[in-house]
Amino acid sequence: MKKITVLIPCYNEEKGIGKVIRGIPTEKLLKDGFKTKVVVIDNNSTDKTAEVAKKYGAIVISEKKQGKGHAIKTGFMSITEDTDYIVMLDGDDTYKPSEIPRLIEPLDSDFCDVIVGSRLGGKMLDGSLKTQNRIVNWGYAFLVRYFYHANITDVLSGFFAWKRETLDGLKLHLQADGFAIEMEMITKMMKLGYEIYSVPITYDVRQGESKISSLKDGLKILKMLFQNLHWNPTGSKKGKFSFKIGMWQL
Repeated sequence: MKKITVLIPCYNEEKGIGKVIRGIPTEKLLKDGFKTKVVVIDNNSTDKTAEVAKKYGAIVISEKKQGKGHAIKTGFMSITEDTDYIVMLDGDDTYKPSEIPRLIEPLDSDFCDVIVGSRLGGKMLDGSLKTQNRIVNWGYAFLVRYFYHANITDVLSGFFAWKRETLDGLKLHLQADGFAIEMEMITKMMKLGYEIYSVPITYDVRQGESKISSLKDGLKILKMLFQNLHWNPTGSKKGKFSFKIGMWQL
């Protein structure tokens, strides 16, 4: 029987994490031939995130360095060799764990190496994403499709699925410590030559408060997009990309 490890990076997500864990379709996946392990990466939460996650049967590991990138990288390093597929989603209940089989099927049928759940190409429920955020997300997706020739429609999604060998090839190249991590993963996976596609997903209103700073984090994400145009798997760069807007040097 194949094994799926579900990673959930969390910072103060006590309102949503229980719903996320309960929503993972473990029985359906078992019938389909997959056993499931859930790992929550507690990113120095000050609420009851870890307590709630343990209550619902998740393995909880701690990452004290603040930032989503740090939490995700710690989660990646926890993957055991008996894992066949890795799924990652947020702990705020915006993504629907019941849709995990939709992300796994293209990997299990050997259609591709990575699947990204697309909010822009899927179903966004009322109030889940503001109009201006949709426009910005569409813009990022356009730039990645144009510059990296990536056939995906959402490059800032937090809902991913990988073959283990693909993640093994990616994880040692990751450096982002914050919300630019998704852009770093996608752009570097394209540079590494992995086959990446999107599937439509549902996106709902989050539980709890958002941690992202729209302007500051948005600029860091944009920097990551252009910076990695010069990146190659050996770790060297042909050039550097830097710009300054207001008080932020990127």
